[in-house]
Amino acid sequence: MVLDLLASGLVFSSIIVLGSIGLSLVYSIADFANFAHGDTMTVGAYAALVTFGAVGTLGGTLLGLPYGFFVALVAGIAVAALVAVVTEKVVYAGLDVGSIGLLITSIGIAFIYRAVVQIGFGADFTRYQVQSLRPIEALLPYGIRVTLHDVAIVCSAVVLVTGLHVLLQYTDLGRKMRAMADNPDLAGVSGIRTDRVRLWTWVIGAGLAGAGGVFLGLYSRLDSRMGFDLLLIIFAAVILGGIGSVYGAMLGGFLIGMINQLTPVLSDLGALVPLVPDAWGIPIGIEYANAIAFVIMVAVLLFRPTGIAGEGT
Repeated sequence: MVLDLLASGLVFSSIIVLGSIGLSLVYSIADFANFAHGDTMTVGAYAALVTFGAVGTLGGTLLGLPYGFFVALVAGIAVAALVAVVTEKVVYAGLDVGSIGLLITSIGIAFIYRAVVQIGFGADFTRYQVQSLRPIEALLPYGIRVTLHDVAIVCSAVVLVTGLHVLLQYTDLGRKMRAMADNPDLAGVSGIRTDRVRLWTWVIGAGLAGAGGVFLGLYSRLDSRMGFDLLLIIFAAVILGGIGSVYGAMLGGFLIGMINQLTPVLSDLGALVPLVPDAWGIPIGIEYANAIAFVIMVAVLLFRPTGIAGEGT
C-alpha cells in the first residue's frame, strides 16, 4: 500500500512542481501573486484537447501515449504562454497599481479564463481520447499500480524541470532572470532589458503551467475548474519551499504532492510503526489530504518563516 501511495505521490508531485515553478517565477520577477495561474493550467489542458482531436494519434506511441498527444502537449504549452503574454501586454502592463492591485486583477482574469473555457466546452467533465492502460505488470508484485501514462508524466516533468535548470544556470537569459529577481532596479541600471526578461518570465512560467494542466488532465480528467481547484495546493507548495525561490518551489511541490497522496497512511499507522498496536491510527481519509498539507506547511513556517529554501530565485 505504501509503495503504491509513494508512486502516486511521485506522479502527483510532478504536476504540482510544474505549476509551482511557474507561479514562483512570476512572483519573483513580476512581483505579484498571480491568482490566474491555476486557470492558465486549464487553458493549456483544453488547448491540448482541441489539438489532440485535430491531429489524432499520428500512427505511433511513446510510453503508452500516441505521438499526437505530445504534439498536443506542445500546443498546450504554447497556447498557455501566448494567453499569458497577451494578458500581460493588454492588462497587467497598463495598470499603474501595486502588487495588491495586480493580485486582485489576476483574480478577475482567472474568472475570465474560466468563463471562456466554459463557453467553449461546457461545465461537464471530459477526458483525452487516449486508450486506458493496465498497470505495469512488473510492478504489481510490489503492490505498485502505475501505468505507462504515469511514467510519461514523471519523465516529461523531469525533462522540463531539467531544461529550466539549464536555462537558469547556464544561459544569458537565465542570469538576467536571476539578477532581476534579486534586484530589479539594479538590473535595470546595469543595462538589462527588464521588459524583455519579464516577457520571457511569463512565457516560461505560463508554459510550465500549461504543461502541468495537460498532465493533470491525463492524470484525472478535464473540467473548467481543474486548475482553480489545484491553485491553493500550488500556493502552499510555493510558500513551503520559499516564496520567490524556483528551487524552493520544486522542493515544496514535491513535498506537498507526496503528503497529499500519503494521507491515507495516517489511518493505518499501527501496521507501519513497530511496537504500536495494529489497530491504532488517525481516522482520516484522502478527502482531508489538502488540509493535512496546509497544516504541515503552517508548522514548517512557524520554525522557518521564509520557507525551506528561503527567498530568491
